[in-house]
Amino acid sequence: MKLQARHLLGLEGMSGGDINLILDTADSFYGVLQRDVKVVPTLRGKTIVNLFYENSTRTRISFELAEKRLSASPLNFSASTSSIHKGEGLRDTIRNIEAMKIDMVVVRHSCAGAPYFLTQCTDAVIINAGDGLHEHPTQALLDMMTIRQKLGRLEGLKVAIIGDIFHSRVARSNAWGMKTMGMDVILCGPPTFLPQHHDCLGVPVTDNIDEALEGADVVMLLRVQLERQSSAVFPSVHEYRDRYGFDIDRLSKLKKDVIIMHPGPINRGVELASNVADSEHSVILDQVTNGVAVRMAVLYLLGGGENG
Repeated sequence: MKLQARHLLGLEGMSGGDINLILDTADSFYGVLQRDVKVVPTLRGKTIVNLFYENSTRTRISFELAEKRLSASPLNFSASTSSIHKGEGLRDTIRNIEAMKIDMVVVRHSCAGAPYFLTQCTDAVIINAGDGLHEHPTQALLDMMTIRQKLGRLEGLKVAIIGDIFHSRVARSNAWGMKTMGMDVILCGPPTFLPQHHDCLGVPVTDNIDEALEGADVVMLLRVQLERQSSAVFPSVHEYRDRYGFDIDRLSKLKKDVIIMHPGPINRGVELASNVADSEHSVILDQVTNGVAVRMAVLYLLGGGENG
């Protein structure tokens, strides 16, 4: 089977069938990652450029590892040491890279829509690794894989996403993707952290954390993204922790099998207490592990791996 789209630009508008195909394929690659020999020849001969204009740890390493596990040849682009400091624009950068005969591009950029723009400039397959405040589709896919792995299903589960919703591309991708998969999603944060036009996300929004947590099967915490804020939007870290931080007390009031998630990096003691992050309810490290499997699946499906 193949994905309907040639690129992965986001989960908004993606069909449930395509999401299931990626998750099922990721399950297969998860099995590969448990073996002694974790490399398969699926994308041998393919050259993949990791075009990262923003800092990243988990996503970048995860994509590079996924590429190597599939026997592709990864090339890493770093904005800090590239010709963009000499004034080169994104269009010229991608056209010069394409002239070196590459097959796929994994891009992270501070501007929303940058991955779509690249599809207009190159014939290479484009995969969105995070674009501005827009989407982070592979993160949402690995989140759904982890939930399905731990709770056995997606449909009908309630997910509370709490924190800096406004600046979170993870929240947007999860809202669109999880809703498509029949999940009940609620977004929660201080009023200044909620998107003004949240109707387009198609899920309820609240500033009341108790309302968000009621009946939740999954709680996903988001960090306060200070690097994306030009001015203070909440009084203090101490007040934020008291009103919206997730600790043992809040955990004790939820379902016995609730799972706790975080896309990372964690601000311990702010949005999430350490004794919860490290508890048996936490699946944060499982998310990281599943990130490799999901990215292998996406690269495989978009890279012509069905012929391998």
